[in-house]
Amino acid sequence: MAFPDRIERTVEITQSPGKVWAALTTAEGLAAWFGETAEIDLRPGGAARMTWAEGHVADMRVERIEEPKVFGFTWRIYGLPEDDPRRTYVEFTLEPVAEGTRLTVVETGFAQLSEDTYRVAFDGNTTGWANELGELVAYLDAA
Repeated sequence: MAFPDRIERTVEITQSPGKVWAALTTAEGLAAWFGETAEIDLRPGGAARMTWAEGHVADMRVERIEEPKVFGFTWRIYGLPEDDPRRTYVEFTLEPVAEGTRLTVVETGFAQLSEDTYRVAFDGNTTGWANELGELVAYLDAA
């Protein structure tokens, strides 16, 4: 059985692409809406890391930067052991619109998983992106 390999979410944000870009690609921005703390070396191949209060850590690798339109990174798949080399790819695309910015996030790479691992990772990240994008919008609306 083939699994969907793609999570895609789009939100309309009433802020400029420059402000949205800063929220996605700076340590200060990421820590304000996504993690508790963040570090990022914003260049292809650069490392990024986010931590949360409950001890969860996400190590990422910056893969694509087309400022201020596209930002992509890979990260470890939730539910797999720390030393598992498999990753998913996350890409944010920013499009200027009359009201601000249309932001689309796409995460791919889930088809490489077994059925039990797939369910945990895909379902968790599907819910996670809905929550996180809501937090991003709230953060930018408050700024």
